[in-house]
Amino acid sequence: MSVSGTLAPWMISTRIALEFSCFCFCLCLKTPRLFVITICLKMAIKLTRKMFVNTCFISFGSTRFLVGLNSNHDTRFFLGKIFGGFEGSGFISRPRFFCRATCVERLSWEGSSHEVLLSKLENALKDLKLDEAWETFNDFKRLYGFPSHLLVSRFITQLSYSTTPHWLLKACDLVMMVLKEKSNHLQPDMLTKLVLSLARAQMPIPLSMILRLMLEKGILPPMNVLHLLFLHMVKTEVGTCIASNLLIEICDYYMRVCSGKSHRANLLKPDTMIFNLVLDSCVRFASSLKGQQIIELMSQTGVVADAHSIVIIAQIHELNGQRDELKKFKDHVATLPVAFVSHYQQYLECLLNLHFKFDDIEAAAELLLGMNRSWESRPMKDSGKDYQKPCFVPIGSQNLRNGLKIQVMLEHQQNDSALNAEGKSDLVFCRDKKLFPSNRALSKLINGYKRHGKINELSKFLLGLKKELDSSGQSSLLSDVIDACISLGWMEVAHDILDDMESSGDPLGSSAYEALLTAYYKRNMFREGDVLLKQSRKAGFVMEVANNSVICKNVAANVGRSSLCIKEASSICQPTLSECLVQEVSDSEKAISPITYELNSSIYFFTKAKMMGDALNIYRRMQKMKIQPTEQTFMYLVCGYSSLEMYRDITILWGDMKRIMESRTLTVSSDSYEFLLLNFLRGGYFERVMEVIGYMNKCNMYIDKCMCKNEYLKFHKNLYRSLKASKARTEVQGKRLEHVQAFKKWAAIN
Repeated sequence: MSVSGTLAPWMISTRIALEFSCFCFCLCLKTPRLFVITICLKMAIKLTRKMFVNTCFISFGSTRFLVGLNSNHDTRFFLGKIFGGFEGSGFISRPRFFCRATCVERLSWEGSSHEVLLSKLENALKDLKLDEAWETFNDFKRLYGFPSHLLVSRFITQLSYSTTPHWLLKACDLVMMVLKEKSNHLQPDMLTKLVLSLARAQMPIPLSMILRLMLEKGILPPMNVLHLLFLHMVKTEVGTCIASNLLIEICDYYMRVCSGKSHRANLLKPDTMIFNLVLDSCVRFASSLKGQQIIELMSQTGVVADAHSIVIIAQIHELNGQRDELKKFKDHVATLPVAFVSHYQQYLECLLNLHFKFDDIEAAAELLLGMNRSWESRPMKDSGKDYQKPCFVPIGSQNLRNGLKIQVMLEHQQNDSALNAEGKSDLVFCRDKKLFPSNRALSKLINGYKRHGKINELSKFLLGLKKELDSSGQSSLLSDVIDACISLGWMEVAHDILDDMESSGDPLGSSAYEALLTAYYKRNMFREGDVLLKQSRKAGFVMEVANNSVICKNVAANVGRSSLCIKEASSICQPTLSECLVQEVSDSEKAISPITYELNSSIYFFTKAKMMGDALNIYRRMQKMKIQPTEQTFMYLVCGYSSLEMYRDITILWGDMKRIMESRTLTVSSDSYEFLLLNFLRGGYFERVMEVIGYMNKCNMYIDKCMCKNEYLKFHKNLYRSLKASKARTEVQGKRLEHVQAFKKWAAIN
């Protein structure tokens, strides 16, 4: 008996192949027909699954017949054709079974299906036929388990080179299959190629799964690859959430396992660029609380902050309202040479904005007047100072015995950094290595002084600033201030500034008097107008009033305004001072009360010192004063309780948060929800866990399920593993079991 056929790509089950061979062997030995029929029936019953087998011609004696099995022929059809052609000791060939297929490949039935499937898988990979390779691999695995680790690695690598998300997900599925049975098949290089492809395809969720798998094995991609992974992840908000969680887990693993004593530990330690990438994304997506956590991790892991880091850290402190933390860098920044003025402009912007939020107008004025003085006294490069030596800046109180300190190298900048840390400047702009306040900053200062009734202090500030601006050319600053005050109807303020300028011996030009006189007469304030008219004549300006308009006869109309300042006002300091002042007055009515920032700063101080009693007293004081707590208020308290593992107290705070959220006066970010979720998981409060998950789902927030699953397995791996709801001893235990089961179902924990 001989077997030959035309074979395109085919698939066949080993069991059926063996039984079919046995059937042919029986025919050759002229076995009684009943036995042959029995084997055929047994074989046919097992053909319920789809198979792809090419047509084969079987010669028996002088007779040739065709057996064709494929996905379009079911078992009944096969049996009908086999037994319909059975006569005597052989089969009667039927012409309609034959086909005119071109011979592609000839195989012998003596060959093992193990080798056949391996050969087909290798050919499919060679020809980049991923669909065929995937089907063949599944057939082989079902029959023989996994092929050699080299072939598995080759298959995963081939899938990783695909740009299609479908095949990249298949690669992840294959990795997880191999992990369960043949984890030694997973080589670092292969996994590195996969995570890089996932990062480029903007698939951060499966990427985090594979990267966490590598971390469990104590391996990570090379640092240059990690840079690329985080660079791609932080492009989106979900990717930023995952990247920050991964960075936290990497640092935790580094501190917990490696302790920084071995060469291997250094390979697992993230560098400054990775921290900068994640911190910058926290700023872009307003993830300030997560950013604060990562700043503290820089200190704990001993990663040195560079010039980019300082600017980003300043932005995070600004978002969190932590002025005291930001002020700690001021003395260090002030020692830098003038070449760094433009880089640290953003730092000064953040500090200035916090001065305004705290309503500390004097500090804001001092900063604006003095921000050029320290740099003007230093050369472009001070060779006598070692800037490459890191200095230490404390986090929290400087008096804490076990407080954290972050290492900073203020002059060090990475030339290949992909960051644009400067950001947007609304309050300070730089020109010719000098810093100047914008119209927005001046409007905040004017409004603050006016609100406090300190116009005399405002005049002193304007005089000092005028001297700074005069060194760069004539300035129209004071005239612009007068115009802005007039536009808001602040006639008294404008008149007081004019008086203060006269008293200082530096009176304003005629345009200021002319503008204020015109405003007085238009508003029928004739008494005040007459007083100002006399003042202007004493100052040497001859003015006439006709039809509520004022004409100055002995001074040119553009006195006090140089072409330089007109250009500056129109190009850099947009919008105008008047427009900025109108906007500032409107915004200040909606702003958070400065006392809230003060009280939050006190709570932050006490929580860092683990003095939770004092922190809670300030919180109760806020409630008595009917001051609305902010998200930072609650998160500082939660962080304090979490550091002491006081999870029950966090549940009480959660109740307060829910009451305020119901009144729609508190907005909670995904950072806060996630931190609450982790703390409730650690404390075993699964009802609260499911509540937080419900709130996040309601707000369409991303939840890192893989992180939650790992946290559960870390703290509660064997919780209620064999207990059923029917065997719960109490009603409380039964309800808790329900919540645990609900969480395990949500997190896909078997």
